[in-house]
Amino acid sequence: MKWLMLGVLVIFLLLGGFLLTPSPVDSKAWNPPPPPGLDGALAPNTLLQQADLLALGKVYGPEDTTVSEDGVLYTGTQDGYIVRVFPDGRVEKWIDTGGRPLGMVFDRAGNLIVADAWLGLLSVSPQGNVTILSREAEGTPFRFTDDVDIADDGTIYFTDASSRFRQPDYRLDLLETRPHGRLLRYSPKTGKTEVVLRNLYFANGVALSPDSDAVLVNETWKYRILRHWIKGPRAGQTEVFADNLPGFPDNLALDARGRYWVAFPTLRNATIDTLHPLPWLKELVAKLPDSLKPVPQEYGLVLAFDRDGQVLTSLHDPSGQHLQEITSVNPHGDYLYFGSLHNDRIGRIPFSAISGLGDQP
Repeated sequence: MKWLMLGVLVIFLLLGGFLLTPSPVDSKAWNPPPPPGLDGALAPNTLLQQADLLALGKVYGPEDTTVSEDGVLYTGTQDGYIVRVFPDGRVEKWIDTGGRPLGMVFDRAGNLIVADAWLGLLSVSPQGNVTILSREAEGTPFRFTDDVDIADDGTIYFTDASSRFRQPDYRLDLLETRPHGRLLRYSPKTGKTEVVLRNLYFANGVALSPDSDAVLVNETWKYRILRHWIKGPRAGQTEVFADNLPGFPDNLALDARGRYWVAFPTLRNATIDTLHPLPWLKELVAKLPDSLKPVPQEYGLVLAFDRDGQVLTSLHDPSGQHLQEITSVNPHGDYLYFGSLHNDRIGRIPFSAISGLGDQP
């Protein structure tokens, strides 16, 4: 009886200590819509399992990719390096940023423009010299610089996913469900950074329209994509481009035929959707060790949208064994390239292997 009472006391003290410990989040209630069915253009297939695997076992966390004019593939890895994968398969650790390179794209001068989660917006010269272009806007430092694209006039559009939580704590940002994200633009001519959109729910992927008259940005936690008009009669207006998506949208990119490609690290999570209307419960979950928090499903998913936000086709790996946690999809030439936040490979598949794209100009 003595040991039983002692055990009950220990449990009481541990539970009391857990409940009284402040939560790392100040959560907000949200009622997500029911997820769409995986049918029609969203119907599961195994197309991603046909992808070639580049740099297999030689990279870790190639979150985004881009290809130079001479056909060299660039990616940023978890250890802070920008890695080059040559057409002959050779893999080279090119430079160490000292941060965590995420989104990247080449400008017209051949500089690699990088959204580094820790350091901000970077420019890397062809010789490998790193220049920090921007670290803050309106007095608020970037805490999670995420993705980047460049308009026809050279203006750089990029995202700060969260002004409160850094990259390792992205799940806390999800559980808090408050709009800490921003879409920004940097002018190489003036060296100034402006806020284009604020109060975004995890501002993630960004892509300019074919005519650079609008910019798309993902709100990952709200399962949607926004379109903000930057030129023309609708300049300054923001609208929902695609809503109630089947997963968490990450990076997005435009191909040469005006189609938007969106990467999804995983499908919607029923546990997370159940928690969202209950902020007090999300605050308790946020105090748990990461091993006890909801775990994303291992799944590979990429969607293609037309210019009106309609799904054209989807690419799946339902097993998640070949390609999973896809965080970027980038068209180059005749291929799509797939990056991942934590995987050890880069996927590549030819457009010719993908059905459902139609003959869109």
